[in-house]
Amino acid sequence: MKEKELERLTNYKKIEEEIYENGYKNICGIDEAGRGPLAGPVVVAGVIMPKDSMIEGVNDSKKVSEKKREMLYDKIIEEAISYSIAIIGQDVIDKINILQATKQGVTSVVKELDVKPNLIIIDALQNIDTAGVEYKSIIKGDEKCYSIGAASILAKVTRDRIMRQWDEVYPQYGFSKHKGYGTSEHIRAIKEFGLCPIHRRSFTKNFV
Repeated sequence: MKEKELERLTNYKKIEEEIYENGYKNICGIDEAGRGPLAGPVVVAGVIMPKDSMIEGVNDSKKVSEKKREMLYDKIIEEAISYSIAIIGQDVIDKINILQATKQGVTSVVKELDVKPNLIIIDALQNIDTAGVEYKSIIKGDEKCYSIGAASILAKVTRDRIMRQWDEVYPQYGFSKHKGYGTSEHIRAIKEFGLCPIHRRSFTKNFV
């Protein structure tokens, strides 16, 4: 590993190192992908990485290319002490809203972990049911915390794979390109073809 990358990862883990120094052991980073799109699920991932984990390239998923995210996904899962991924579909999002759907995903992720964490660190969310586990909400956590960055990659890769599968079912919308986000191409397709079953009705009222 190059010195510059080692320095970046060391800085990326500063918050977690401080948490370890306060006596916590298993720290679970949690993040989501897909709060903003017009179609498809929101995906929440949680991961407990070893204290000494230093996977080259782990970062906020938005700063990593799609090809590299796929490679990192496998490395993160291979090295993780425990991980869990929850997929909350568009029907639930329409029923209870995206914020509550995301919180539901967090609760599910925590309950499904094989190893119970001592502390959860999560990107920005507040007032969540973490099944009795203490949590710390960190603004822009995916940019500041290694574990949250790792979780963001698991969530993003999982969701992108789902949207590529949906693209095969509904190729007219271009889901493999924009992953359901409200690009001009996507909005044009909605106006031309109407909504398909994976569109979020509560997000697309202005386009139909």
